[in-house]
Amino acid sequence: MSKLSILLLFSALAPTLSFGKTIEVRVNGMVCAFCAQGITKKFSAKPGVKKVDVSLKEKTVKLDMSDDQDLKDSEIISILKDSGYAVEKISR
Repeated sequence: MSKLSILLLFSALAPTLSFGKTIEVRVNGMVCAFCAQGITKKFSAKPGVKKVDVSLKEKTVKLDMSDDQDLKDSEIISILKDSGYAVEKISR
């Protein structure tokens, strides 16, 4: 593949690529759709959070962050603890 072909391919894909980071949080205590909805609402209100994906089965909350945006572990723990959940692990 020529350099020009690679450049054209990257240019076509660039608008769909996301360069933000994903934060995955293992959470104990989530048991129903109402839990997932509340968590989604709280994190969606935070600046820089593009997407929230709550999995009751996996017991995870995945936060897709905008470029150059982040949430401190202490803030994530506080939000979840105040909502009645226990954070097991935060991965970045």
